[in-house]
Amino acid sequence: MTVQDASRSPSFGEAVSVWARVALLSFGGPAGQIATMHRILVEEKRWIGEARFLHALSFCMLLPGPEAQQLAIMIGWLMHRTRGGVVAGVLFVLPGLVSIMALSMVYAQWGRIGAVAAAFFGLKAAVLAIVTHAVLRVGRRALRNLVLAAIAAAAFAGLVCGVPFPAVILAAGVTGWVGARARSRYFQPALTDTDASLDERQRGAWRAAAAALALWLLPVAAVLAALGPTSIFGQIAVFFSKMAIVGFGGAYAVLAYVAQYAVERAHWLRPGEMLDGLGLAETTPGPLIMVTQFVGFIAGFRHPGTLAPLLAGALGGLLTTWVTFAPCFLWVFAGAPFVDRLRTNRSLTGALTCITAAVVGVMLNLALWFALHCWFGRYFVVVMTGALAGLRVDLPILGSLDPWALVLSLAAIVAIFRFKAGMIPTLLGCAAAGVALHVFVPH
Repeated sequence: MTVQDASRSPSFGEAVSVWARVALLSFGGPAGQIATMHRILVEEKRWIGEARFLHALSFCMLLPGPEAQQLAIMIGWLMHRTRGGVVAGVLFVLPGLVSIMALSMVYAQWGRIGAVAAAFFGLKAAVLAIVTHAVLRVGRRALRNLVLAAIAAAAFAGLVCGVPFPAVILAAGVTGWVGARARSRYFQPALTDTDASLDERQRGAWRAAAAALALWLLPVAAVLAALGPTSIFGQIAVFFSKMAIVGFGGAYAVLAYVAQYAVERAHWLRPGEMLDGLGLAETTPGPLIMVTQFVGFIAGFRHPGTLAPLLAGALGGLLTTWVTFAPCFLWVFAGAPFVDRLRTNRSLTGALTCITAAVVGVMLNLALWFALHCWFGRYFVVVMTGALAGLRVDLPILGSLDPWALVLSLAAIVAIFRFKAGMIPTLLGCAAAGVALHVFVPH
């Protein structure tokens, strides 16, 4: 049996083409990207089993940085060692890098382009349907009993009420650890396969981790030595390297930190521009944290020094992307052999079983967040009192509902659930509908 506990093992060339397909279809932030990988790799290709997929996802949720890209690196490593992880991780980022770079140039020069924004508007509706479908399918497999379902519900409720993501994951892990130590039947993982080749993989993965560390830090050191820490490129290299270390909880957890620094302290962007960048990242393929490339581009464009503004912006965006994503390869390659070996440890796999259940709640929370931001334009904040004092909940203003967004979302849900439409037809149909609405419906 090969490492991916699946019915067949793909060739490396076949895997490359499928990773490119996954990358091009990875819309909708982490929930949408996890849904895409699950649908293609687990359900369609059957290259990795449900249990191994969920185990890898639970591990990636514990790491700083974009969990969806790290999941791609992890699965790529499981299938084809270091080269598999590198190809999966690079291809996962590449479409977003190209599209955000192009749109950043357009934005910096001319502002918003109506037809492009309209196509993205339609894509959001399709992504919401894909995410909803994935939450249901993953939840059906991961929540095998009422206790795990309760953990997922608690994770969802905690995130809605503003409990920090790391606290939710830590609580789930501790619950699973204690339950497994007590030999409760509710916390037994559905993981039975092993990988006899893991010992020989371990050394190669750690060499790859050392290479990733060098590839991350050497460019930072070169920029600081050549231009100094006060240059715009030195500031970008240092700030986003720090973010890569402390960015637990994925893009949604760190965007407030990025926005506060880039808008309020460094003054790289104006307040509304951060929201525009987030909109670009939400509706283009690739990790949502790719919004940092937009931030780096605008920072370089506004502070070009002796360079042409567009060139400085492109260099700022590329440097930001490099120091944001290079550490992801370090975290995965350093931990993957160790974590995969722990599949035979009852206590630790019990902890990961509960983290997997909590991940279902996280995915549901992300789906709700995405839906609300797709359908509504304005929100008000409710501050809790009593036992929940200090917690904040953002609630939509009903009058800001966009009826066309709701209609497109419902149409996409019907297409996927009722008519079993594939991702590509649904995405293309909704994008075309968005453009048609822009052309024919008065604004």
